[in-house]
Amino acid sequence: MKILILGAGKMGSFFTDLLSFDHECAVYEIDARRMRFLYNTQRFTTLEEIANFQPDMVINCVTLKYTIEVFRQVVPLLPHYCIISDISSVKNGFKEYYDSTGMPYVSTHPMFGPTFANLGALSSENAIVINEGDYLGRVFFLDLYRRLGLNVHEYSFEEHDEAMAYSLSVPFVSTFVFSAVMKHQDAPGTTFKRHLGIAKGVLSEDDTLLREILFNPRTKNHVENIRKELKNLIGIIDDHDEEAFMQYMTKIRNNIK
Repeated sequence: MKILILGAGKMGSFFTDLLSFDHECAVYEIDARRMRFLYNTQRFTTLEEIANFQPDMVINCVTLKYTIEVFRQVVPLLPHYCIISDISSVKNGFKEYYDSTGMPYVSTHPMFGPTFANLGALSSENAIVINEGDYLGRVFFLDLYRRLGLNVHEYSFEEHDEAMAYSLSVPFVSTFVFSAVMKHQDAPGTTFKRHLGIAKGVLSEDDTLLREILFNPRTKNHVENIRKELKNLIGIIDDHDEEAFMQYMTKIRNNIK
């Protein structure tokens, strides 16, 4: 299969390394310097090269802010049979865009983003394949992710964004709050250093992704729940209520079992 990968960032490079020995691959990246360590693949910096390549599949790995914009540049150059795909963490508006193109499509979310995951050992990581769109495209990614040892789940676009509103917004907003009250520590403890490492990783993410997670209409309810729990905890602290404290600790330990 001829596969075009859009973007030579961490995930674009990952998919290139993963696919280039079994498929004829090309990478499109306007910053040629980002492709200097790629191997066994063609390197494109112009749209004309894409038109000449005539891929069977396109995997869009650019940052969320530019995903649909780059699709709009590239799709007119593709053969009608080409399967277009994305790996974005947030899918707002993607189904509507895909349907408007008339192209076969598949949308997935490899949840082993390069910020924290060990890309060489993925057996404990997850991936989502959207169960809408092109059948062959879905089969391709289902097989690919399963061969990596990932735990693969199939969601609709709506189910995906509902799940992401919780699994991304809760830890990300909690990290925002930790960072907002952050003070420099000359001798930080182990737990503090771990939280700090997580915060640095989260805040290194693309601002567009962070904004989309925060502005997801479903996020507000989860933030309200955080505020409710903080109010409850403050009450326990103010009252020095030993019984309430023990009940609270039992509840939160049960939550993370």
